[in-house]
Amino acid sequence: MSKDIASHRLHAQLIGQPGSRDWLNTPALILDLAAFERNVARMADFARKHGLALRPHAKSHKSADIARAQIAAGAVGLCCAKLGEAEALAAEGIDGLHLTSPVVTPPAIARLAALSRRLTSLSVVADHPAAVAALASAAQGGLPLTVFVDIDPGIRRTGVATANDAVTLARLIADCPSLRYGGVQFYCGAQQHIQNFAERREAIAERTRYLSKYLADLAAAGLPPKVVTGGGTGSHAIDAELGVLTELQVGSYIFMDREYAECDLDGGGAMPFETALLVDARVISANTIGLITIDAGLKAFATDAGPATIIAGAGDDARYRFMGDEHGAVMGTDLPGLGARITLGTPHCDPTVNLYDAYHVINGEDLVAIWPVTARGRSA
Repeated sequence: MSKDIASHRLHAQLIGQPGSRDWLNTPALILDLAAFERNVARMADFARKHGLALRPHAKSHKSADIARAQIAAGAVGLCCAKLGEAEALAAEGIDGLHLTSPVVTPPAIARLAALSRRLTSLSVVADHPAAVAALASAAQGGLPLTVFVDIDPGIRRTGVATANDAVTLARLIADCPSLRYGGVQFYCGAQQHIQNFAERREAIAERTRYLSKYLADLAAAGLPPKVVTGGGTGSHAIDAELGVLTELQVGSYIFMDREYAECDLDGGGAMPFETALLVDARVISANTIGLITIDAGLKAFATDAGPATIIAGAGDDARYRFMGDEHGAVMGTDLPGLGARITLGTPHCDPTVNLYDAYHVINGEDLVAIWPVTARGRSA
């Protein structure tokens, strides 16, 4: 992606300057480099320790720079939720991509076929025989396209609904010369944010028993999956313990938004990952006792998970609420004055990232890099 983005034009001259974080125009999306690097290393070490392949989900970050850091740490590739994300990352030299949502329309399948010819490793999921037939037709004349059977974990979003359907689809894929049967995908998204570890473990264990029926039927049909991919930040420790998944699709661990920070991820109570994704804002009005207005509102945070949290810049009792498109209110008894910096944590990282064109990568109080959100807006 071109460096000619607004954040780079505004702030490129600050890179490497001592104390340059304090000169950023706000609101600014901040990536704490040290915390981010520790998160990347910890998950990579976890996967290696448990003999699991690591294929982080790029839908969380949409960044070629972050993808490169994850691959350098040992990831076998990246997951993408949408074809546009995969195209954007591929244009920046990222390979080993897996599309976790079905690609079914003729224009999208044509794009998928073109992308497959550019990469050494590309895979996609399917949950319907018609989709398999269309993929097989588009892939003719090139290297076989790897296709995974997507299994519905019970939320009725995507995936085959019965073990018999999974066997039928896997056989169709395996019998197509232009396709390669890659395995199965099983992502329990509805269980990822159950805050209590024991409750989350039981929910994941129950769904894993459900998955095991599919795997047994596939094996009995002579179609045992070489790869069972899925899982997430909320279930990674449980998935490793249960020993059914072979590949982890974790995403938010690199950032740790409020939704995940409120979860006991490993049952020990201590958080294995650190908050690395932040938003810096500034006080633009301070005329009311107990309330200040900052320049970060509805356009600065995804709103589906509630308000942002105050990380730094105000007293311990400070709380944030949305105050309009451009503005937010911070309320409390110990509030800073006009122009002061307030640092907030994101409620839900994925859609918040998509609101910005770049990460401002910070080491302490110094801006050390600006990383474009490579696939921002690539939702098609």
